[in-house]
Amino acid sequence: MPAARTIGSGAHVVLAVSGIFGSATAWQPLWPYLDESLFTYHFLDYRGYGARATVAGDYSMEEAGADVLAFADEIGVDRFSVLGHSMGGSVMQQVLVQAPDRVRSLFGIAPVPASGAPFDEQTWQLFQAAATDIAARRAIIDFSSGAGRLSSVWVDALARRSADTSTPAAFTGYLNAFATTDFHHEIEGNTTPVRTLVGRHDPANNEAAMLETFARWYPNHTSIVLADAGHYAVDEAPILVATELERAIAALER
Repeated sequence: MPAARTIGSGAHVVLAVSGIFGSATAWQPLWPYLDESLFTYHFLDYRGYGARATVAGDYSMEEAGADVLAFADEIGVDRFSVLGHSMGGSVMQQVLVQAPDRVRSLFGIAPVPASGAPFDEQTWQLFQAAATDIAARRAIIDFSSGAGRLSSVWVDALARRSADTSTPAAFTGYLNAFATTDFHHEIEGNTTPVRTLVGRHDPANNEAAMLETFARWYPNHTSIVLADAGHYAVDEAPILVATELERAIAALER
C-alpha cells in the first residue's frame, strides 16, 4: 500500500486516511503547516483511490483498517497515531479495534462514528448517485460545507478532484460500508486519547453528533469546534487544523 505522500521525519508517526470524497492528495492544504521535525506523516490511499486506483477489494471498513496496519508493518512502525477525515473516522477506529496496543491516539476531523452514518432516503439516493454523477457530488459538498456558504469555484474543484481520484466501484463499496458498519460496542470504554475536530457549519458530523457518539464511548475524548468551517476543514482552515492536530498529539509526549 504505497503512501501518496510522506511529510516530515519526526519520531511521532501519524497515518492519515481520507473521507469518501478524498484521497491521499486531499490532505495537501495541510502540508505546508505541519511540523516536520516532530512528526512523520504518511497520507494513504484506499483501494480504488489515487495511487491505488487499480487495486480491488471488498471496500469494507475492516479491510481499510487492515490495509493501514499492513502499511505500518511495511515501513516498520510499531506505534503510531491515526488521523481520519469523515469516512476515515470509521477507518481509524477499525485500526484501533484490530491493533489497540499499536495506536497512540486518534484524531478525527468530522469523523464518522463507529456506529455508522444514518441517511434519510433522499440523502441516500443522492450519495449513491454521486458514484457517477458529478452534480450529485457537488450538491453533497456544497450542503455539507454550509449550503452556499463557500465559493462555487471551490465546490466545483473539489467535486472534480474527488471524481478523478476514485473509481465508481470503490466509492459505492465504501459508501455502503461506512454508512452501515456498526462496531461501536467494540470500542466503547477504550481509553486511547481521542480528539475530534468539527466545523460549526457541518450539518451532520458536528459537535452534537460527537457528543452523542465519541464522547459517550471514549473516556479520553475532547471535541474541538472551528467556528468558521464546515465538513471540509482541511480545505477551509488548514492552518487551524494543523495547529489543533499537532497540539493534541504533541500533548501525548508530556
